[in-house]
Amino acid sequence: MAKIIGLPKLSPTMEEGTLVAWTKQEGDTVDVDELLAEVETDKATMEFRSFDKGVLLKILVPVGETLAPDAPVAIIGKAGEDISALLAQLGGAAKAPAAESVAESESESVSVAESESEAESASVAESASVAEFAAGSGRVLSSPLVRRMAREQGVDLRSVKGTGPRGRVIKRDLDELPVAVRDAAPKDGKSSGGAGAVAGAASGAGGWVRLPPREEKASSTRKTIARRLSESKREVPHYYLTVDLDVDALHAARLELNEALAGATKVSFNDLVIKASALALRDVPECNASWGGDVIRFHQVVDISVAVAVPDGLITPVVRDADKKSVRVIADEVRALAGRAKDKKLRLDEISDGTFSISNLGMYGIEEFAAVINPPEGAILAVGALRDEPVVRGGQVVAGRRMKVTLSADHRVIDGAVGARFLQALRGYIERPITMLL
Repeated sequence: MAKIIGLPKLSPTMEEGTLVAWTKQEGDTVDVDELLAEVETDKATMEFRSFDKGVLLKILVPVGETLAPDAPVAIIGKAGEDISALLAQLGGAAKAPAAESVAESESESVSVAESESEAESASVAESASVAEFAAGSGRVLSSPLVRRMAREQGVDLRSVKGTGPRGRVIKRDLDELPVAVRDAAPKDGKSSGGAGAVAGAASGAGGWVRLPPREEKASSTRKTIARRLSESKREVPHYYLTVDLDVDALHAARLELNEALAGATKVSFNDLVIKASALALRDVPECNASWGGDVIRFHQVVDISVAVAVPDGLITPVVRDADKKSVRVIADEVRALAGRAKDKKLRLDEISDGTFSISNLGMYGIEEFAAVINPPEGAILAVGALRDEPVVRGGQVVAGRRMKVTLSADHRVIDGAVGARFLQALRGYIERPITMLL
C-alpha cells in the first residue's frame, strides 16, 4: 500500500533541512536503507535513506526546498498503484495557511502611510494579514511585510508568482527571486517610468551609484550557528584567560618533525596545539567538563573539536582520543576532516560530542581573540598568530617567537583557578614539546 514519506530528523539539533539532491527518480525501485536523497542540515549534508521498500511513485518536494522534520517529501508504494487519494490528502493540507504567512501577518501591521498609498478593499481585520495590493489592473494578495520588501527591492508584485494560499505572495517568493530580476528592477518602488524611476541614486562629483543591500537566504548551517552562539553568549557565563607563550622550541620541533616525515605528512602548529591541549586536559580533567543542568559532566575521554571555516560559517569536526594519538595521526585526521567539512561530506558522528574546542585564526594574522564557547562544551581555546619579536633571555635581548592563546570558559563548570591550571599545563607542553613524548 502506498504511503507518504516524511523528512527524517537527521541530527539531534535539526530543526529544518534543505533538499540538496534526489538520488532516486520517480519510477525507480527503492530498497530499505537505500539512499533516497541528500539533505543539508544544521550540521552538514546528510544522507536520507529509505525506511521502506517499493517504488518511488511521486517526488513531492523539489531540490532546494527547506522543510521541517516530518514534512511530506515523497510517496512510495507498488508499481502502478493509484495515489490519487494521497495526493488529494496532501492537497487539502496545503490549503492551510503557511506558517510563514501567519508569522508575517502576526508580526506586521499596516502603517498609516501604507494605508494611504495602497488601495485596500479588505476589511480592517483582514488588512493586517491578507491585504490586497491594488496596482494598475492587477490586485495581488500579500502581507504588509511583503509589500514593503517589494517596494524596497523595486519589484512589481504583479510579476511574482505567489505560492501561498489563494496565490498569495509570501516572503519566500521574494527571497527566491533571481538576483538578476531584483537588480534590474527600479529601486523607488515603482513598476515603470516616472520622474523617480532610476536604477540607483547617483551622487557626488564622481557620479557613483548607491545600491541597496544584497540579500542572500541564510543556509541551515548559518541559521543554526546564529541560534546556538546567540544562546551561548546569552546563557553561558563566559570568562577569559590569556597567556603569551614562548614558541621557539615548538617551532624547532615542528621543523624537525616535518623533515623526518619527508613530505609524507605535514605537521602544522595547530596540530601541535591540539596534542598539547589534549595532554593538558588529561592533566587537568576538571577543565574537560560540561554543564548538564543539574549535573556537571566530567568527560572520561579527550575529544577535541577543531573549528574549520566553510562558506556557510564554521564546522567543528572532532578528533577523538586526541591525548592518545601521535601528532602525525592528528595531522592526518585534521586534514581529512577539514576536507570533508568543506565538501559537506562529514558524518554525524564526526561532528558530535566533542569535549573541548580549539579555534585558530593565526593564519589570518590575528594575534589575539576570544572565541565563543561551543555548547554544551565547557571551554574553547583561541589560538593567535606566531609573532617574531625581541625577548629577554639570560639578561640579553635576542630574537624570539611568541604566541598568545585565550581560554574562554564556562564559569558554571570551570572556576578561574582551574582554567589557570589548564593554561599552566598547556604552557609546559608548548614551551617544552619534548614532554609530549613522555
